[in-house]
Amino acid sequence: MNQSSKIQNPETQVPKTPQMNDRDFLNDLLTTEKYMTSAYSIALNESSNQLLYSDIAGVCKETQDCQRELYNLMFRKGFYSLEQADEQKLQQGYQQFQGYSTQFPYQQ
Repeated sequence: MNQSSKIQNPETQVPKTPQMNDRDFLNDLLTTEKYMTSAYSIALNESSNQLLYSDIAGVCKETQDCQRELYNLMFRKGFYSLEQADEQKLQQGYQQFQGYSTQFPYQQ
């Protein structure tokens, strides 16, 4: 298998100018949503009030959903690509973490 195989849709052409284009705006939005999701996660961990926790959890879920929609849009437009996983590396990782399960205090 070619290790540099990319999974990507054909890229939507955008003007190559100094001004921000659709790809730039989407990338900025996606980065912001990722940051906000991380910040809300920290707020959830630190929240002691149950009502506040519930409110933040709702907003965090909405933010995660928005982030996922932006990711899907960028992937469809070819602005986001993924590396194809190497089957051998996946198997090695699985075996490594499978071995860790013997260290759990309670076996299933």
